[in-house]
Amino acid sequence: MTDRLTIALVQANPKVGDLAGNMAQARAWRAKAEEGGADLVVFTELFAVGYPPEDLVLKPALQADARAAVEALACETKTGPAVLIGTPWVEGGRLYNAMALLDGGEVKAVRYKVDLPNYGVFDEKRVFAAGEMPGPVTLRGVRIGVPICEDVWTPDVVECLAETGAEIIVVPNGSPFERTKFDRRMDLAVARVVESGLPFVYVNQVCGQDELVFDGGSFVLNADRTLALQMPTFVEGMELSHWTRGPSGWVCAPGAKAVNEEGLAAVYQAMMLGLRDYVNKNRFPGVVLGLSGGIDSALSAAVAVDALGAERVRCVMMPSRFTGGESLGDAAECARLLGVPYEVIAIEETVKAFGAALAPAFAGRKPDTTEENIQSRARGVILMAISNKFGPMVLTTGNKSEMSVGYATLYGDMCGGYNVLKDVYKMEVFALSRWRNQNHPRGGMGPQGRVMPENVIAKPPTAELRENQKDEDSLPPYPALDDMLESLVENEMSFEDVVARGHDPAVVRRIENLLYVAEYKRRQAPPGVKIGSRNFGRDRRYPITNGYRDAT
Repeated sequence: MTDRLTIALVQANPKVGDLAGNMAQARAWRAKAEEGGADLVVFTELFAVGYPPEDLVLKPALQADARAAVEALACETKTGPAVLIGTPWVEGGRLYNAMALLDGGEVKAVRYKVDLPNYGVFDEKRVFAAGEMPGPVTLRGVRIGVPICEDVWTPDVVECLAETGAEIIVVPNGSPFERTKFDRRMDLAVARVVESGLPFVYVNQVCGQDELVFDGGSFVLNADRTLALQMPTFVEGMELSHWTRGPSGWVCAPGAKAVNEEGLAAVYQAMMLGLRDYVNKNRFPGVVLGLSGGIDSALSAAVAVDALGAERVRCVMMPSRFTGGESLGDAAECARLLGVPYEVIAIEETVKAFGAALAPAFAGRKPDTTEENIQSRARGVILMAISNKFGPMVLTTGNKSEMSVGYATLYGDMCGGYNVLKDVYKMEVFALSRWRNQNHPRGGMGPQGRVMPENVIAKPPTAELRENQKDEDSLPPYPALDDMLESLVENEMSFEDVVARGHDPAVVRRIENLLYVAEYKRRQAPPGVKIGSRNFGRDRRYPITNGYRDAT
């Protein structure tokens, strides 16, 4: 039995399915922890295979390879620090979300996740069996409770661990970013500390995985609820926590306390990390996007430059006869401020060619949104051709307000591989753009100072698909629209409750209908960074064929 213990908290960036790469990371972090005198190195939930593995984890070959990889790492622990690492684990014909304690050259103990989340972006009950209530594992004579992520969101598992003799609670996590999520985690941790009387170690991964972003922010709370250590959000790294056994139990010595981003700064970091990991992990050389002179494409370009560097972002202005000189000037100035490769490819002749080809079929019909959409689709063809020829992924630029009401063109401005604004409403696009013009994000690769002309933020939004077009010709003003959409999407409010917020009943009825009928478009939209509590796709799964209307 020891009276001193050093625990290394590792918030690293695993890649789903990359067992060799993930285990190489584990070895590198363990070597660094050993240099610092660590007794235990704690990795995050399912670190061996990356989180969340979704149905990939059902492959028997992956299960066997993950076990072999963990057992091979265990053989290296005859000397040096022990390892606590997340892995899928098959036992008795059942597949578990597990944490394995590796020490003394072997797998010393395995603990299974009890509370499998099955809401929002999570559906672990589809792939894993739930574990029995666990007891602690023992390391150097110290009894350590290892609840896994969701296991601490209710009191039962920690209560069981406390009753069975745990002295320190160590929680490996795969907890995705949402606005205000960090505060919710801390509140839950404090609740578990109060209930159990035990110190609490929280370790979370830092990565982007498709739509999800994991923001790290690992921390340690002592039994008196004081914050002993706080790691930064959105930054990979390791911190050593130094523990001493006293008369009242284990106490962590004061350590580093990072001051983390909040509000718009945190949202911007999430967009950067989500895009960077999506592009890099899928081995794209960079991105290409249409730079229209509007605010959505300007903000998307800024995030891309901050995430990837200007040399990996290619911007293309594709004017039609409706594109105004103001838009041409704003797009060129935006590209100059960002320092990105920029070119102009006019679409007018392409649109005329489509018009000529379709003239016999359209004979006797007046022009309408069909011709407007051809312009958008011509732009999509050009961007996809550049992507095919040179390899960069097409970055789409639509925001959540537009995607909610179908104000987007299938196979036009919706075509592409990823969308950083997918879960960001229009009013927040304005706020983020102002924020970025006044701030440089931590770790951003883009320039200091302004990254878009102020006119891009100030002028009325327009798709410029016809003369003198403005978004508010066919949509309510964005402050009202966003309030209605947040009420309907995030809060699932009734028609009457939305009207009670001061909105015109006829407008609410129309917006609700547009929200429902645009579902088929959203099903075909590219993935994008999850920012809020209910993103389209993983969180909010509505049927396309849907006859229900709350508004009658």
